[in-house]
Order: sequence, then C-alpha cells, then structure tokens
Amino acid sequence: MEEFLNTSINGLSSGAIYALGAIGLSLVYGILKLVNFAHGDFMTLGGYVAFAVNVSAGMPLVVAFLAALVVVAALGVALEVAIWRPMRRKGAGVMQLLLLSIGLAFVIRNLILFQWSGATRSLDVDQFQAWNPFGDVVITRIQVIVIVTAGVVLVGVAVMLRSTLIGKSMRALSDSFDLAEVSGVNTRRIVLYTWVLAGSLAGLAGVLAAVYTTLTPNTGWFLLLSIFAAVVLGGIGNAYGALVGGIVLGLAQEWSTMVIQPTYKEAVGFVVLILVLLVRPQGIFGQARTL
Repeated sequence: MEEFLNTSINGLSSGAIYALGAIGLSLVYGILKLVNFAHGDFMTLGGYVAFAVNVSAGMPLVVAFLAALVVVAALGVALEVAIWRPMRRKGAGVMQLLLLSIGLAFVIRNLILFQWSGATRSLDVDQFQAWNPFGDVVITRIQVIVIVTAGVVLVGVAVMLRSTLIGKSMRALSDSFDLAEVSGVNTRRIVLYTWVLAGSLAGLAGVLAAVYTTLTPNTGWFLLLSIFAAVVLGGIGNAYGALVGGIVLGLAQEWSTMVIQPTYKEAVGFVVLILVLLVRPQGIFGQARTL
C-alpha cells in the first residue's frame, strides 16, 4: 500500500504537469485548429525565465512563477499578431501552419540554447525536504508545490471556462468559429485571450517541470509527446478532456513502475492511450464525428 501511495503521488505530480500543458495545447487546437509543436518550447522558455529570475536574479520562486507566466503569455500574443493571424488571413492550410509551428519550435529552442547553453539547470528549491504523513509514505516539498499549484490553477481554469463570459466564448469558438462570429462574439479578442491562457499555462507547466526535475533546452520537447498523448486521450480540442487525460497518463506511467522498469513507463502511457482509443476512438470526453 505504501508503494502504491508513493507512486500515486509521483503520478499526480507528473500528471498535473501534463494536464497544464495539455489544456493550453487543446484550447489552441480546438479554437484555431492549430497543432502547435512550439508548445513544448513555450514550456521550456517558462522554465528558463523562472531560472533567470529565481537563480540569476535571486528573486523568490513566486516572482519567478509570475515572470514566466507573463513572458510566455506575451510571446503567445506576439506570435498570434505577427504570424498566426496573417497566415490565417492568407488562407494557410493545416500543413503550412503545422510546418511553421515546427520551425518556431526549433527557433525558440536554439535561442534558449544560445542564451543559456545546454547545461542542466535547477531552480532554487530544497530538493530534500520531505514528510512522512502515513508510515513509509513520503511526500517531498517539491511534490507539494507541484500538486497544490497545479491543482489550484486547474480548478480555476475549469471554473473560468464553465462560468465566465470569456470561457463561454472560448467554448463557442471551439464548437463553431464562424457561428460564434455571426452571433456577435469578438473572435479576434477571444483568440488573443486564448493565447494568453495557453501561454500562461505552458509557462507554468515549464516552471513546475523545472522544479520537479531539472531544466535543459530540450525539457519541453521531451514532455511534448506525453502532452499530445494526454490531449488525444482526453478528446482532441476538449480542455476538460485534456485535464483528465494528463492525470490519467501520469498515474498510469507511475503505477507501471511497480511491475516494470521505470525506463519503460512512457511506453506504458501510450499503451493505455491505444487501449482507450480502441474502445472510444474520440477519446474520453471527445465527441464522435462523421465526415
């Protein structure tokens, strides 16, 4: 039981990071039909902004969190204004936008590499402080930071999408962009809000990933595949599905380490993805569609 609880805590920690990244990725796809391969590098940038503020400048971790959110959200808005909106106006197709996002990912990653080099970095967090609330069950200070921070933000995002005018407008655009525009929704403004939210969540996920493990220019890229899996598992374009998919994927990967080597836990996550899609091809919360 102690082993199960310990692996569950690990799974919630990694799953919370997946969920934060997956919600932003799912929102952008649901509204703009853009598969943003640069999303992982948004996360990496958030981690390095936090490193610059927390370690290089010696500021508290809370300030580093806020700085990462602001910088990555601003990057998302800047790219929307400078690149994505003009490309949509010119009628760019899915493939052109996909290739452009891959190119942006390499640009951001190499700029990070140029600025901070490829050395492994860590944030100024106590790596060893831990508690034993129930016998041999161990929870570290880092896990508390990750789970509590992600939990509060995820609940806040869910409430925002469900209850606020902006959230309802985002869901309306996700259902039908053209119909929402005809109905009087200011689509340009809502798209900007979407990038602010997606960028903020990516930045936060990147900081939490840097807190939970270590930071390199490839941190977000390595997480991106699992985040895509979480999006597909929950239902493509569904923010609530992305949340559940991230948590399920994180738990499945960590629980598998009780019976197999941890090296193979990412593969187990994709086995779970395949099994779910065989039963429900549209994902857990996705809606079946016909051509």
